[in-house]
Order: sequence, then structure tokens, then C-alpha cells
Amino acid sequence: MSAIAFFGAVELGLVYAFVALGVFLSFRILDFPDLTVDGSFPLGAAVVAVMIIADWNPWLATAVACLAGAMAGLFTAFVSVRFQILHLLASILTMIALFSINLRVMGRPNIAILNQETVLTPIYELGLTSYLARPAFVLVLAAIGVILLAWFLRTDLGLAMRATGANPRMARAQGVRVGAQIMGGVALSNAMVALAGALFAQTNGFADVTSGVGTIVVGLAAVIVGETLLPRGGMIVAVAACVLGSVLYRLAVQLALNLDFLGLTPSDLNLATAVLVLFTLILPRLRQPRPTQ
Repeated sequence: MSAIAFFGAVELGLVYAFVALGVFLSFRILDFPDLTVDGSFPLGAAVVAVMIIADWNPWLATAVACLAGAMAGLFTAFVSVRFQILHLLASILTMIALFSINLRVMGRPNIAILNQETVLTPIYELGLTSYLARPAFVLVLAAIGVILLAWFLRTDLGLAMRATGANPRMARAQGVRVGAQIMGGVALSNAMVALAGALFAQTNGFADVTSGVGTIVVGLAAVIVGETLLPRGGMIVAVAACVLGSVLYRLAVQLALNLDFLGLTPSDLNLATAVLVLFTLILPRLRQPRPTQ
């Protein structure tokens, strides 16, 4: 694996770390399986690309992209909580609707922003090569995201959200507004996923309506890999494990695609993902001693 391929995989892993953080919040904290992320990821990319082309400040455009993702997640949670629709079905409906919305936002299937000013533009002016500047910049953002999310989950609001996912009946008995916690948590989850989409568009120079395909699988893979490697620890460790898992997952996939004797091509990405996730699910069970019969 070349240095460019290595740092490229690290960069992509750090971008998708925000997807992993969002999936961690919805799946692990709230126990709310949410497939909206397959639509909110390209939504973030579409919003930021359109606004950057319209000469908006890239940081403001990124913030609006996060807000758009939060609104998508809020809609999913509202439909599920208010009308008692199964969360998987509600998220699938939102994901399907977002495909058309993303096309409406961009006006076409993809938009190039290669020559536009982005949040990375000041970093390039420091003189660093692009394949080093991008992962370094996203690493700083990911570290800030880990600190903020871990801090939030330790606040009273975060503890109420954790209680909602662990035992909604007990949380409701303690005066926690379970529905509001679910809606707020899923909105925050999709805001982070939309942030990943916005960063993906700005680091790669384009936004595409199909870029969200398989996003939920990537996020789950990162969470599972991180939890397998760092199974115990406090909240900061659990959140940081998502970032570590995302980076290692991308490195493992890149390594597999570069091993000639395996004969894998970029079109085999989903196959490599499925095998890696299956391996990480089986590994903890292989370590456990078999019960005696």
C-alpha cells in the first residue's frame, strides 16, 4: 500500500468517524435502529455543495448541512414516536424520500466543487501536501467531536438520553420525556452524519446523490470494530472507539483491495465490508470458552 493510499484511507476513515458517532448514538445509546443515515449523508453533501457554489461561507454552509441532517432525523423520530410507526419502517420511508429531496437540492445527480473555496482552503495555504493536510484537518475535527459527544453524554440531558435507551419505562417513571429524548437524539445523530457528508464533499471535491448507499453498514462496521478492540472503558473510551474502528475498518478494506492474491477490485467493496463485519461479530464468540456438555 502506497503512502497516498494509506493516508487516503485514514482520511476517509476519519470522515466516516462522524457517521460512526451518529450510529453509536442512535443504535447503542438510544436503541433506535435508524436507516435515515443513508439519506442524510448525501443530504449533507448536497446542501454544502450547492451553498458553496452559491458563494456562501463554507463553515456556514457546513452548519446548514448539519441542520438539514438534523431535520431529517427529527422527522424520522417524530413519525415513529408520534404515530407509533416501527423505527425501521419510519427511517426507511425517510431515506427513500431523501433520495428525491437530494436530487431537488442539487438539481442534478452530482455537483463538482473542485475549484471552490472550502473549509480546507486555509489548510492548503500552510504549505502541506494535500494528502497530509486533509487527514490532519479531519483528525482535529474528529477529536473535537469525540470530546463534545462524550461530554454531552455525561450531562443531565445526556444521562436522560442514555436512560431512555436503556429502559424507557423506568426513564418515564423518573420524569424523563422519552419521546423528546428520542427525537433529540436521532436529530443529533443525523446531524453528525450530515456533517460527515459535508466533509466528504469538501475533501473529495464533489457531491453525488448515490454517495449514501451503504452508509449505515459502514457506520455499524466502525462501531463493531471499535467495540471489539476496546470492549471496556468509560464513555470517552466508547466514543473514541468509534473513531478508531472507522479508521481501522477503512485501512483493512484498503489493504484487502491492494492484496493482489485475493483478486479483489473496487467493485468488491461491499463484499469486503460484509466479510469484515462478519469477522468482527464472530471473533468475540470464538474467544469465549465453549460450554461443556
